[in-house]
Amino acid sequence: MINKAFSFCCTCVLLLLSLLANAQQQNTEKGPVNEFFRSNDKIYVIVGVLLIIFAGIIIFLISLERKISRLERRDHQERQ
Repeated sequence: MINKAFSFCCTCVLLLLSLLANAQQQNTEKGPVNEFFRSNDKIYVIVGVLLIIFAGIIIFLISLERKISRLERRDHQERQ
């Protein structure tokens, strides 16, 4: 279990580092859609919604992993 938790934490740290690296780049796109979202500050709403969805998926996967692990342990104990 510790190995899974460690690999999950390392993955999250690397993901955050890559996001921080990309955040440093200046956006040079001048499309009408991009200008519309930036002019009305809607881009922050979109980023917020995407982060909430991503967090929900991560929480769901963690709870699913715990349930599967619990079932595997119970099955292993019943076989012995």
